Amino acid sequence: MEHLNKETFLSKVFNFETNAEWKFEGNLPCLIDFYADWCGPCKMVAPILEELSEEYKGKINIYKVDTEVELELAAAFGIRSIPSLLFCPMDGKPQMAMGALPKQAMKDAINDVLLVVN
Repeated sequence: MEHLNKETFLSKVFNFETNAEWKFEGNLPCLIDFYADWCGPCKMVAPILEELSEEYKGKINIYKVDTEVELELAAAFGIRSIPSLLFCPMDGKPQMAMGALPKQAMKDAINDVLLVVN
């Protein structure tokens, strides 16, 4: 799992500085975890994301964005509660899910939103 800063986010996910409309820059669908170190539910989600990153290796990318460090990214997506999970398919609009989702709910979203079946 890779931690994104603004620069890597612009090149791997969405360059919101040059594009007003959503345009996915990645080469695999991705799931982005907006989190903070002090957040209890975020800590519950972290090991699930580690497992999913292994299970879906080569099929999706899983990224983490620390909302305490990357304030501009958090603001760009209107993150008000964490964890927030952003599911970005290759085509179509991304979808945001709020809160600590159980693993099966994340797998369902990977199937339904990212159109990736493991």
